[in-house]
Amino acid sequence: MEFLSKEILAGLREATRRESKRPARLSVHAGGRVWPILKRWSGGFSLDATQVTNLRGHVQIFDGERPVATALIVAAEVDGFELICSTKRETPVRHGPALDFEREDRTPLGYMPPA
Repeated sequence: MEFLSKEILAGLREATRRESKRPARLSVHAGGRVWPILKRWSGGFSLDATQVTNLRGHVQIFDGERPVATALIVAAEVDGFELICSTKRETPVRHGPALDFEREDRTPLGYMPPA
C-alpha cells in the first residue's frame, strides 16, 4: 500500500471506518464491557481498535441478547482500525438441559414393529 497516494490511502481508511460503523448483531462481552464484532471467521474475529486496543482471555460472544459461544483469545494485534483477535477455542453455547438429564417429554422416540 506504500505506492498509493496519500489521498487514496485516506479515502480507503475513511471507507473502512464507515463500513465498520454499521450496526453489528454480534458482540463480545468481557469484564463487564461490550464491543461489537466487525468481522468473524473460523479462528477469530475483529473489533474496532478505537474502542479496544488489547483483549485476551475468556470472552463471551452474543448475537443480540442471546449467548452464542464462549471463546479463548490467545493473541490480539491492531491492524489499521481493527483489533484482530485470534482464538484458541470457541465453544457453542447450548440452549437447554444437558442430554444426560431425564427428559420431561414422555412421547415415544420410535416404534417397534408388530411381532
